[in-house]
Amino acid sequence: MTTISSDLTAAPPRRSFQFPVGKILALVFLLALMVIMLFPFAIVIINAFKTPVEYANSGPLSLPGGFYTQGLVDFWNRVDFTNKLYNSTIIAVTVAVLGIALSLLNAFALGIGRVRGRVAFLIFFLMANTLPQEALAYPLYYFAKYFGIYNNRISVILVMTVIQSAFGTYLLTSVLSTFPREILEAALIDGCNKVQLLFHIVAPISRPTLQVLFVFFFIWTWNEFFLPMILLVSTSNQTVPLAIAVLQGQFNMDATTSSASALLGLLPCIVFFLLFQRTLTRGVTAGSIK
Repeated sequence: MTTISSDLTAAPPRRSFQFPVGKILALVFLLALMVIMLFPFAIVIINAFKTPVEYANSGPLSLPGGFYTQGLVDFWNRVDFTNKLYNSTIIAVTVAVLGIALSLLNAFALGIGRVRGRVAFLIFFLMANTLPQEALAYPLYYFAKYFGIYNNRISVILVMTVIQSAFGTYLLTSVLSTFPREILEAALIDGCNKVQLLFHIVAPISRPTLQVLFVFFFIWTWNEFFLPMILLVSTSNQTVPLAIAVLQGQFNMDATTSSASALLGLLPCIVFFLLFQRTLTRGVTAGSIK
């Protein structure tokens, strides 16, 4: 009895403390990487609220003396930024929705249906993703002219939908090729046809991956510059990146107005990303669990 009570009152054995050097190094590396990535955004924000005189006297790294917003107002009025926001939003949302729909239909045939020549189709879509856009400029220009959609938002929507869906098809086919066959066979036994199988079984289960693609397609299309520059020439149809580019002159540059334009161009993407951040995280996590 004495032995048992002495064991209960004895202090627990001490654990040897190990300094987490690896975790601290990883944290320092991530902090340094975060500072490097956020530094350009900080420069843009600082100079967007600085007067041209302050910028000329103290340089781009100094803090602004006040909250100067005339650069933002001047840029907004000069390029009719409301119209550019409308064009970019219409094009980016439409491309994201159509790109996902086309990618899902293609991936359902290649990943679930296992059509003949599946590997050749996947190689084709992979090569389409690696093709430089400069090689497409000449044929796309005459394609738009021939069909009467040159200098029209529809031309950019069609081209970007095909480009984004090529990547979406390649990614979704890889996901759907590992789709549980037991679920598909059970749905077919219950009387599902192929359309019901796609929209009632495959699409709802693949929703996290589709949501991630929607976020990527929107941001990639929003930031696209080269193809809208080729296909949209009038200012009433141009997008936000083209509006920012008009400020760049050959011999002069207004640094504060350019920073204001960059800030206005970034804000919609940042807001969109913050709104869909949880969706993006859920989609990536679902893919890793699967």
